[in-house]
Amino acid sequence: MAQVVFSSWGRNIIDNRKGGEAQEATFRLPVAHDGVTPMAGFMGWDGLILFDAAVDVPQMAAEYMKRVQTLYCCGKCTPGKKGTKVLSDLLAAVLEGKAKESDLDTVPDLAELLKNCKCTLCQSSTIPVFDAVEHFRDDFVSRINGVKSDKKEHRLIHKYTAPCQDKCPAHIDIPAYIEAIKEYRFDESLEVIRDNMPLPSVCGRVCPHPCETACRRKNVDEPISIMVLKRSASDYEWQHNLTPPMQPKPRKSQKIAVVGAGPAGLAAAYYLALEGYPVTIYEALPEGYGGGMIAVGIPAYRMPRHILQRDIDIIASMGVEIIYDTRIGKDISLAELKEKFTAVLLAPGAHRSKPMGVEGEDAGYKGFLKGGIDFLREAYMGKPTGMGNKVVVVGGGNTAIDCVRVALREGAELSCLVYRRSRKEMPADVWEVDGADEEGVHFEFQVLPTRVIADESGQITGVECVRMALGEPDASGRRRPEPMAGSEFVIECDTVIPAIGQDPDLSFIPADCGIDITKWNTIVTQYVPLKGADGRNLKDGMGNELARTLITDLDGVFASGDAEIGPLTVVACVGNAHRAARVIQRWIEEGKAYITDDELMEDILTNLPVYDKNEQVPWLDSANRAHQVEVHGKERASQGNYQEVELGFTNQQAVKEAERCLRCYRMAMAAVSQ
Repeated sequence: MAQVVFSSWGRNIIDNRKGGEAQEATFRLPVAHDGVTPMAGFMGWDGLILFDAAVDVPQMAAEYMKRVQTLYCCGKCTPGKKGTKVLSDLLAAVLEGKAKESDLDTVPDLAELLKNCKCTLCQSSTIPVFDAVEHFRDDFVSRINGVKSDKKEHRLIHKYTAPCQDKCPAHIDIPAYIEAIKEYRFDESLEVIRDNMPLPSVCGRVCPHPCETACRRKNVDEPISIMVLKRSASDYEWQHNLTPPMQPKPRKSQKIAVVGAGPAGLAAAYYLALEGYPVTIYEALPEGYGGGMIAVGIPAYRMPRHILQRDIDIIASMGVEIIYDTRIGKDISLAELKEKFTAVLLAPGAHRSKPMGVEGEDAGYKGFLKGGIDFLREAYMGKPTGMGNKVVVVGGGNTAIDCVRVALREGAELSCLVYRRSRKEMPADVWEVDGADEEGVHFEFQVLPTRVIADESGQITGVECVRMALGEPDASGRRRPEPMAGSEFVIECDTVIPAIGQDPDLSFIPADCGIDITKWNTIVTQYVPLKGADGRNLKDGMGNELARTLITDLDGVFASGDAEIGPLTVVACVGNAHRAARVIQRWIEEGKAYITDDELMEDILTNLPVYDKNEQVPWLDSANRAHQVEVHGKERASQGNYQEVELGFTNQQAVKEAERCLRCYRMAMAAVSQ
């Protein structure tokens, strides 16, 4: 709970300027924007918040509208182009003492006029200005009358975003690339995507698209098919044999090493190479298996290998060298990398399966496979998997789903998924679970394995399980599963694959080198302590502190991807790595690793957040979401069939789907002490 001087956020007025019993408000904003400098005020799409009475509200409102008008107004519609200019000029005249008090009465009319804009940037920008004029009118009138402000000077930091863009871990400018597709400019759309996502073909296919959970179109009917539109832009380039237009800057002398050719390593290498840095990636897998977990953890029916390889080849063409079949700590040490290169980025991924913790898993039984990640890797690389005819996979995430679907393609007669909670609580993407269901996977929900059973020869013959009842919600918000007495039963099988999670293998990091490892087996990096009103550090959904610089306590060594944030998604690793690349560049060129104001605001807005699921979004009519063409039927999972299942949009479908976008841009501004 934080006491505020004034707030109109969320259309809820809290005014403590007149004293008396203070009204309290809850805002997910840090008390200091950089861990030190106090947050004095905040202005954005949903109102105005003041923590410090000394904020010059007229000056802040004028600067806010000036930046909206000069930096971000697209000029594609008359209300936005003209209306924001009139409003900006009016507020400037107020500060100069050249306006009349009656001019303030036009602000509500201008706000009403701007509701007719092409997009929501200009519409939403009038809300805090309207609130400022309505609730701080005396301050505006004083400036009109030439009274010099006695308020303190504050530094004003702004950030341009959108609900979908904010929710995207890579912070891709989603409305911009969708707008380009709507105008049939697929090449320009892909250029926007690559500004923040160098693996567009991958992210257009396997991303869990958290952006769509924050799509305002969802408040009208259904979210935009953001992920598949990204695929549309990417596929257009290779289908038309177009040459990617990116050109790296002149070659620099400082060399950078990257450990791991997964999504984080590739992304960081791409952005560093574009800046002219020679980058060498060391990858433990053999040549032809670049991409890390994308290559050996995501089956080809979801991510065709030739398309993945094209993205990798493009990154390599920027001046990135990938040395395969080289394991850090065995073929070359971390100390040698540090000596040879100016900076080192650790991005080894999470390729080590977690144990199940059930009786018999360590007995060496034939048919008990090491883990889901290992099974998928062996299957893709054409090696013997050790799989039999009746397969039981334990787990509820996307890796577990991939395992049961791959088992069918590897010839299993029975592929069964065992999960201790209900289908609703599964962390796997719903569409992936539906795909497994269609292909003939057998599900056992609310079931917990307790013992692996084997015959005298050591061959698995089954797995003993117990039924689970769902109790009260646990820390994850899902109902806690509890064993039901007397419900034990056996599932007959000859193969058990645990797929309950994975960890990074950080054994290559010497214990005495100065790099700390968390209890979750991730690398500790430095961060800016963004504290909330309760004094606690603000954290992301995975429990990681916000505003991490991604530099370790060993100078010149950075960390990124699964090894730094924990096992997450391709897009999360890419977003994390893009920031790592920027921080590494600043460390090399300026001698220090730090987070910029823009990056701080990025994290602050994500924590706020930008999307409001309860917002009433006006729209004339609904339009159904487009769905990509998909191969249906159990035959798609026949033995050896790894052909792509989802086939994307036609260009015409993509354009039509892009037309549903509401272009929901927003701008926020923070006032911080000088």
